[in-house]
Amino acid sequence: MTKSISKEQSAPDNAIVTTREASQYLGVSVSTAQLWMESGALPSWKTPGGHRRCRLSDVKRLLQSGPARSSKQPSQVLPEEFMRPAQASFPMLDSEQQRLVALADSALIDSPPDAVLDRITWLASRITGCPTALVSLLTSERQWFKSRIGLDALQTPRESAFCSHAIMEPRGMVVEDARTDARFSQNPLVVGAPFIRFYAGVPVTDRLSHRLGTLCVLDSEPRQLSPDQLRGLVELAAMVTAEICR
Repeated sequence: MTKSISKEQSAPDNAIVTTREASQYLGVSVSTAQLWMESGALPSWKTPGGHRRCRLSDVKRLLQSGPARSSKQPSQVLPEEFMRPAQASFPMLDSEQQRLVALADSALIDSPPDAVLDRITWLASRITGCPTALVSLLTSERQWFKSRIGLDALQTPRESAFCSHAIMEPRGMVVEDARTDARFSQNPLVVGAPFIRFYAGVPVTDRLSHRLGTLCVLDSEPRQLSPDQLRGLVELAAMVTAEICR
């Protein structure tokens, strides 16, 4: 007989639980819990018999993070752009699927403009002296600009996104001249409009530190940032993170 888990019961955080037990703890249907396991929102593995198992600590983490409260129905499957591709021409974090699930749950993609973020991008441009500043969010198919200054495009393909490389590092990335960087010298955004030469991007995250995208600045001329300018960009990225987490 399977014993259900209740929130009042105490159990070691490293306890192994079944899909049904996880669903009871989360307060969702078994099929929803299974969907979260298969999508990577709830880390899990398969037993030799093909049954899903997970750790109670991961169930608790999901319960606190938001996706478990997002009222997804069992029939709702994540759109393709929130699923980790089997192969990609861009770098991906080991936690890419969890990052994409968190981005989907944030409901930021294709959301209306945000006046606070627009002020931050304006400040990023002013502080760094770069003509373009963006809050860029990365799905598996595109980078979409939640806020932008100095650029008309609303989005670009993910494979050409400098930000895909920037989120690989907790502290972000600076490229002083993209023409001399083997990763970017043949990038469509370097050899064609907007002819990126300089890039600096700092990751922005959700409450669980999933790197949803970046606050970045661009220039069509090679350049460097002073220590104060770089510090300013880092502080503004923290403000974007705070706004996302509100």
